[in-house]
Amino acid sequence: MEPMTLEELKKQREIVHRIDWTMTPEKAVDMYLEWGAGWTRGHDFVMSSEDYSIYFVLYDWEEPPQATLLKRSAKEVIELAKIPVDPALFRASIEESGYKAGVGVHAPNLELKKWLAERLDGPPVELFEEAVAA
Repeated sequence: MEPMTLEELKKQREIVHRIDWTMTPEKAVDMYLEWGAGWTRGHDFVMSSEDYSIYFVLYDWEEPPQATLLKRSAKEVIELAKIPVDPALFRASIEESGYKAGVGVHAPNLELKKWLAERLDGPPVELFEEAVAA
């Protein structure tokens, strides 16, 4: 399956409204792949093999810069969409994430999340950020 474009994804309202704007690549690995590290997750853990998360990542090696929407479960990871992003937003997001030796996968920063949500006509990212802070 080829990843969707921005216009194709915008039409998939169920997916757009399921995006977890607080998920990070590290948290996803912890939740779905690191079965023995449950104490680090608190109350965030996979209850069944049917659980999944949908979230954006940035691959710092991709040209042109883009955000990749993933659907991750304990069984697999699927690239749902690839959205070209403003190079300055992309670079700022990666710089904010910080260099990690051997790792080129980053979470988008708040500014890039807002930019993506706006283009997808999705719910405001602030709703998710406030829920996590509470």
